[in-house]
Amino acid sequence: MKSTRAIRIITSLSLGVVILASLSWLGLGQVSGQISRIDVFGKLTDRPEKTSRALNYLVVGSDSREGLSKEEIRALRVGSTAVAAGGRSDTMFLIHISKSRDAAFIVSLPRDTLVQVPAHKSQDGTTDISERPGKLNAAFAFGGAPLLIQTIETKTNLKIDHYVEVNFAGFTRVVDALGGIEVCSSVAIDDPKSHLVMSAGTHTLNGLEALKYVRTRDYDGRGDIGRMERQQKFVSSVLRKATSSGVLLNPIKLANFYNATISTVKMDSGVSKNDLLTLAKQMRNLSSGNVRTLTVPISDPNGRHPSVGSVVIWDQLLAAELWTRIRDDRALIDEVKPSPSATTAPVKIDKFKTKTAAENPCAPKK
Repeated sequence: MKSTRAIRIITSLSLGVVILASLSWLGLGQVSGQISRIDVFGKLTDRPEKTSRALNYLVVGSDSREGLSKEEIRALRVGSTAVAAGGRSDTMFLIHISKSRDAAFIVSLPRDTLVQVPAHKSQDGTTDISERPGKLNAAFAFGGAPLLIQTIETKTNLKIDHYVEVNFAGFTRVVDALGGIEVCSSVAIDDPKSHLVMSAGTHTLNGLEALKYVRTRDYDGRGDIGRMERQQKFVSSVLRKATSSGVLLNPIKLANFYNATISTVKMDSGVSKNDLLTLAKQMRNLSSGNVRTLTVPISDPNGRHPSVGSVVIWDQLLAAELWTRIRDDRALIDEVKPSPSATTAPVKIDKFKTKTAAENPCAPKK
């Protein structure tokens, strides 16, 4: 998907965000046919109702090794496709695009979120499995995108309009097509599981190193919560790079960028060429300054469940309010006047702790 100054959104993260970022009506007819389509909504029933014309994309970073070369697999030390049989996801984003197409929210969904996994068939299709407690990424592993979507819609009462899935290869191609992405760390990182070794300071990472960065979770003791925060910062870096480099403003560079990455991206079968064209035209004014990132409100990042084990538990009240606001396409930041005086500036209340994608944590402090 592409756009002249449009949505700059990747993910696994970050992955699918650049797919939305690459929406552009310029040259769209040359590349949209290369997108791999999958049917994720066809068998879903009893779905939430839409209350606005806003759009909700579920972006999933799959750990599929498909498309990686043998050299890349060795560099990542992730094992082959056979070793990693079955779908898993370390990254899930809900991307909300306002009905006026001038603002977007990127909400991180912890993979270990405690959910009720709906009744489904076993992976071999021979056994009926009843509804039961589980983790969010288990829904993806057990039933792929359809069961994951059903699980999220049930928990949030928010209807998902479109689905984007990007694997390891797609992620590395996206980063390399942008010429690398800048990240910064206040401490040195040496994570034996993701195999990321990085000194403290600012670095420009290529695709393989960036994949290690967004996957690392064990070096700081914060697990998935710390990883999600790094992923959000990475998404913001991608948006800034895309908007400042001119890649998305140059039709030729844009087509090359898109063709270099789109072969490893999957989208729901309901997205048509005309849909992409219309969305791209609507979103020309969207920039990183009005894209906000956040994590769904959490009450316990280290919760326990007797049959599931270690889980992430959402804040029941704040999470419900977040999904209601998104469902109704309302602002996440409130502006309240401290007094009736017309000259008093309103106070901004951000109970969801959002951050704008335009903020650069690597910039020198003034």
